[in-house]
Amino acid sequence: MKAAIGYAATVLRSMWRHAGGRFPLVVLGLWAAISVVSLFWTPQPLMRTDGYHTWQSPSAEHWLGTDGTGADVFSWLMAGSRTDLLIVILTVLVAAALGLLFVAAMVSRHTALAGASVVVVDALISIPTVLIALVLAVPMGASIAVIVIACGFGYGLNLARVARPQALLAAQSDYVESAVSNGASGAYVFFRHIVPNILPVMLVQLSLSAGTAVLAESGLTYLGVGVPSGTPSWGHSLATTVRFITVYPLTVLWPGLVVTVAVVALNLFGDALRDAIDPVTNPELRRAAGATRMEEDGHGR
Repeated sequence: MKAAIGYAATVLRSMWRHAGGRFPLVVLGLWAAISVVSLFWTPQPLMRTDGYHTWQSPSAEHWLGTDGTGADVFSWLMAGSRTDLLIVILTVLVAAALGLLFVAAMVSRHTALAGASVVVVDALISIPTVLIALVLAVPMGASIAVIVIACGFGYGLNLARVARPQALLAAQSDYVESAVSNGASGAYVFFRHIVPNILPVMLVQLSLSAGTAVLAESGLTYLGVGVPSGTPSWGHSLATTVRFITVYPLTVLWPGLVVTVAVVALNLFGDALRDAIDPVTNPELRRAAGATRMEEDGHGR
């Protein structure tokens, strides 16, 4: 446990020391903090509307103005942050689970299973995420689950396809052959030897998937198959104001700016994390690993 905490602290320090890592850490930290705060407080009640004060400019009472119903834009963006954060987390978890499942099948020692898995992934990856969402929306209706399942499935397939070459190299390596010959199970070999080799690729791909999930939420909500009406989200704020962009551009600017910053931060986070966990590019990580080994040797003696 102590070693894991030390490893995480070293990785975070390495990310913070570079501008490319500091920016996403600040943005994602603010995003998480605002999501928590919005559970207990927003400047204005979410359901408060005022038909006499619609499309107002920013003021002391309404920090980012009001929308077409007189609702406070800033309060809806605050509350929407937790919805989008939930969608991102669930989508990444589903994509990671499905991606690893497909990778395990594609590098399996059972030739028939591996070949069939490659064909299945290549066939399914051509199905657009929007089409999957539209099909799911028929029995399920507009919901967060539709976004998570559609995006998680599509991104999981893409993750498997991107990670397969690296996983295949690891599966054919000498240390994997040695582990198998010593009686190691397939699950042990996969998670102990193959997953660590594809982890940098996974992190970058999942960070891209997280950013794309934010964009997908906005698009699917605009189409009416995403976040249901009445549930705050950044996509909902965009969908309800985009028709008036030429008349009231500020009300579209704020949610659009929030989505843009979040997507950029998620994309940069994956790149920074990949460099921070790679001992080749992070000398501090190599020193920490060496100190841990020396400490373990000392205890062993």
